[in-house]
Amino acid sequence: MGQLEGRVAVITGAGDGIGAGIARVFAREGARVVIGEINRDTGAAMADELGDTASFIPTDVGKRAECEAMVEHAVSTFGGIDILVNNAWGGGRVSRVEHKTDDLMQGGLDVGFLGPFWTMVAAHSHMAPAGYGRIINMCSLNGVNAHMGTVEYNTAKEALRAATRTAAREWAPTGITANVICPAAVSASFRAVMERNPELVASAGANNPMGRMGDPETDIAPVALFLASEGSRYMTGNTLFVDGGGHINGSSWKPDLD
Repeated sequence: MGQLEGRVAVITGAGDGIGAGIARVFAREGARVVIGEINRDTGAAMADELGDTASFIPTDVGKRAECEAMVEHAVSTFGGIDILVNNAWGGGRVSRVEHKTDDLMQGGLDVGFLGPFWTMVAAHSHMAPAGYGRIINMCSLNGVNAHMGTVEYNTAKEALRAATRTAAREWAPTGITANVICPAAVSASFRAVMERNPELVASAGANNPMGRMGDPETDIAPVALFLASEGSRYMTGNTLFVDGGGHINGSSWKPDLD
């Protein structure tokens, strides 16, 4: 306990799923947590659950001003920002590449790439002068393995991986690390896809080498904790696959897109 004592963490999409699991673990380890969440009900509920060590700010990460306001909220409320977890995703639609609209593609880029990028830049302005920072970007096997049906998501997440590596290289001398987690877990986005495509529920866990999808709090959050802690101080620019081995042999994901 106490690995993040005295640290301030900003976590986007922390009202549910992976973000909520990370928020709980970080708070237990002593961090003060800013919950950036577009859903006011779940965001406020998570802040209430965590108590005085947490603060909720309604945030649409697809809007640059709101990303910057979230970072400034952390500074004004808790005195700084030491850890940033870019986790939020706004949803998409499972369909073939040729059926994707410009709006769907732009929405994916706004939320999945530009939002995290804007937030990283805003956080950098506080982390670099302090000589310390931990940036953790949640990306996806969807992009690595080229999952069918989700090109807007895949594209945004792979762009974010590239940006993370570049930031890691450029910011390494300042004491900021930047790493990626590609999880396989029962997240809010995963549940939404399964609800719309119930025929995929049985295959999701069966196709995983460990035979199950991960739990946000007990499987994914501990790895985020490691990347946020002093234990990862000599790691930057890495992608960690926290996926039960799902990346080993590529993807057997083949939804019926007709």
